[in-house]
Amino acid sequence: MLNVSIIGASGYSGAELAKLLANHPEFNLISCYVSEQSLDKGKLLSSLYPEHSGLLDIELSPLTEQAFAQIAAQSDYVCLCTDHKVSVSLAPKFLELGLKVFDLSGGFRLADASQYQAFYGFEHPHQALLDEAQYGLAEWYSTAIKDAQLVAVAGCYPTAALNALKPLKNAGLLTELPIIINAVSGVTGAGRKASLATHFCEVSLSPYGLFNHRHGPEITQYLDHPVLFTPHLGNFARGILETIYVQLKEGVTPHEVEAAYQCLADEPLIRLKGENMPSIKGAANTPFVDIGWQQQDQQLIVVVAIDNLLKGAAGQALQCMNIVSEFSPTLGLKG
Repeated sequence: MLNVSIIGASGYSGAELAKLLANHPEFNLISCYVSEQSLDKGKLLSSLYPEHSGLLDIELSPLTEQAFAQIAAQSDYVCLCTDHKVSVSLAPKFLELGLKVFDLSGGFRLADASQYQAFYGFEHPHQALLDEAQYGLAEWYSTAIKDAQLVAVAGCYPTAALNALKPLKNAGLLTELPIIINAVSGVTGAGRKASLATHFCEVSLSPYGLFNHRHGPEITQYLDHPVLFTPHLGNFARGILETIYVQLKEGVTPHEVEAAYQCLADEPLIRLKGENMPSIKGAANTPFVDIGWQQQDQQLIVVVAIDNLLKGAAGQALQCMNIVSEFSPTLGLKG
């Protein structure tokens, strides 16, 4: 058994990951931590998420200076389900202690430290770690993930977009025009912290982060193609649906598009729907990426759906942990 500690376990992604680890046959969830200032310290995780009573009766310990030595002594892996800036400060400490780090924040996803001020609102002090970190998009980078000490788990919106678009890019079917990505996420994607903007009674279908959302440069970087990405917040709890508008090169046929997607046909967590359009209902509470598409002349519309807390966060983190551990990538995710 490999021992795992979660930092930031009280949030939605942290609790989702705790549930997966608690049910995993090869991982042992040994400890869960929150910040020293958290009002949740000392509580059982199951008291915050009563649906997990009996499974997650684990005390949320404060992450004190003394806790680092205890984590290093007991754990093989550390998962950071923390704010981006917090992850940037914590990851070097755990790496120095010899632990493998899986970061679910955006703290190490972008290659260039200078982009962090513009898209995350802080100066990133660790360009060397950005160079070292391996992007955790499991279906595409499994070989590199296997040997990584620091895995930057892919963002939720980029996970959907990149799985939908990389087959087309790699097959050389795209023009130089920017790809338009119209995406909507459930409210859990905004995190557990109370806010009027995400108060369920106040939420309507509305766009945010126009032209400057942090997932735009992430998609552009790993697709190597310009995108115009617009996210929306929907009045539902979980799930992501993206409608993507692609201009194909002159003469590209539907057969060529379908052939391009066959590179994902054997991936156990990818479901190719063809002309059957994915939905939030079909993807929510599952570890899958559902991809559908329809073509008219050189215009292609791709629709992709995932669960933002599973394939978009905790599920993908577990997939990366399985890869590093040389287990089946879907162990603990798919029966």
